Amino acid sequence: MLSNLGIFFSSLALLTSLLLIYFSFYELKISDSKIPKKIFRLSSAQLIFSVLSFLVLLIGYIYSDFSMINVYENSHTAKPLLYKISGTWGNHEGSLLLWINILVLFSFLFLILNKNKNKNFKIFTLIFQNLLIITFFIFLLSYSNPFSSIFPVPNEGMGLNPILQDPALAIHPPLLYVGFVGSSIYFSAALSALISKVESQTYATSIKPWILISWFFQTVGILVGSIWAYYELGWGGYWFWDPVENSSLMPWFLMTALLHSILVLERRIGLYSWVIILSILTFTMSVVGTFLVRSGILNSVHTFANDPSRGLFILTFLALMVFSSIYIFFRYAPSENKNYKVLSKEFFILINNWFMIFFLIVVLIGTLYPVFLDTLFGQKISVGPPYYNFILAPFLIPLLFLMASGPRFKWISSNTLKIFNFILFFSFSIFLIVLFIVRESNLLTNLILLFSIYLIVQTIFDFYKSYKERTINFARVISHFGFGLLIFFISINHIFSVEQNFNLREGEKKETKNYIVKFENLKTLEKNNYRSLVGHFQVLDKKKLTIKNLNPEIRFYNQPETITYEASIKTSFFSDTYLTMSNISDTNIFNIKFQRKPFMNFIWISVLLISCGGLLNFFNRKKII
Repeated sequence: MLSNLGIFFSSLALLTSLLLIYFSFYELKISDSKIPKKIFRLSSAQLIFSVLSFLVLLIGYIYSDFSMINVYENSHTAKPLLYKISGTWGNHEGSLLLWINILVLFSFLFLILNKNKNKNFKIFTLIFQNLLIITFFIFLLSYSNPFSSIFPVPNEGMGLNPILQDPALAIHPPLLYVGFVGSSIYFSAALSALISKVESQTYATSIKPWILISWFFQTVGILVGSIWAYYELGWGGYWFWDPVENSSLMPWFLMTALLHSILVLERRIGLYSWVIILSILTFTMSVVGTFLVRSGILNSVHTFANDPSRGLFILTFLALMVFSSIYIFFRYAPSENKNYKVLSKEFFILINNWFMIFFLIVVLIGTLYPVFLDTLFGQKISVGPPYYNFILAPFLIPLLFLMASGPRFKWISSNTLKIFNFILFFSFSIFLIVLFIVRESNLLTNLILLFSIYLIVQTIFDFYKSYKERTINFARVISHFGFGLLIFFISINHIFSVEQNFNLREGEKKETKNYIVKFENLKTLEKNNYRSLVGHFQVLDKKKLTIKNLNPEIRFYNQPETITYEASIKTSFFSDTYLTMSNISDTNIFNIKFQRKPFMNFIWISVLLISCGGLLNFFNRKKII
């Protein structure tokens, strides 16, 4: 019953999408400047049918309707209600349906909220957006139908991967999807602006809110995913350059570049073509990330699928989208003034853009190179942190300098290069102090630390000066301040982190220079859907003479049969004590990973500050320099 109902609502949503395109093309022939009510009604109906189809799947999960294959493969009756709900999008088919719902939602919101009076611009945006919706609906119903039924109906489901049964993972995918899919609306708007010949500044004001929304949710989504991986996967770090991590980071680089470029476009006729290109590339990279995750060509702890046929469909769609976009761009691309003064905000923003593009290329190569090497030569390699740290870390130094200096320049041009001797002297003094204290750290780390401090201090100085002139840009100040803090705390974390691996039996202890780790005992706990081995450890800090009790676990899940390793983390204001354990074969010996991670909370807070800057910019409609 539910299966048929889901297909019915999805089909109706697809039909309304087709009708929207038909009537939208018809409206282009009419000279009337207003969009008729039937377009709004069709868009509303499309949203209703799409949401209803998702609700059908959600109800199937809540009530464990195993007549649907999707529910059978990804849920079971013993699963807590929260994870039944999150299981709706914790799989390929369900996540695709959520993806489509967000596509439809953005299409509807753009139609009713966008204040651009250019009728053709809104109509063409609606057409392009619905072409995307139709494509994904066809993909859903043909290759990834979440409502496919099974007979006879099983009594019990197969369950969801236990590592995905987590509160953070309940919200992480939807946040990222809003970021990913949100980029579709300014992709559609970019193509529409080219065809309808919308003025650059009008286009900028039309898409800026949508860029800010997607960028904000993408940033918060990455943050939540990073926190989840930290405590759930036993990595003990904030970022490990996992391929799926990279697939979310790559569009973020483009969103950040686009967000800065739109500031230029709001004020002068410049960077119009570049903004169009970035708008197209951002959604393209979102689809690339989708392809990489869902094709099965990337190995990760949280890939959704291993189905080449699905990957081929997305790849074909990606190729058509790219070539169509290229054709439209070169067919309708506007001519513009591309001359910028070196000492101007525009120039610094453009340089910022190229840094983002460079970071994107480095991450893209690191993600895809192992795939190509395996495909062409059968060689399996892993590209990890050393590659990214070696290439990206040195370029953080000029980026931090430009972020600190750029806001002090004027639009169009500045006559003099302002060097703040006091700030530089202050930063250099702090650097010398840090260098004296941390003699074992390398020069590159110390330089990054220096320039992060420079950005922090310069941002504070910028805030003070802007406050006196009553031209405060809180969004920029908060985001730049947050980024400076992020790099500062990452550097400190890198310098002072402690990590040791050793083997212990029950009752044994391991003594290091500053710590004593004692394995007191091992207990077994029985839960509803898993059995757990809980280790009880005491960690003595020799310097502070403090004792912390940590209880890492090894969990054995019944449905599906899976073993997970749960970290035990004791968080204080300045640092985390981190402990994981794993059994060595069938022996009574356990491998222990002990870590001391300073300023982890400050790293999360820094990213939150960065995202808050974007959110504040969204609510601030004034043009502030």
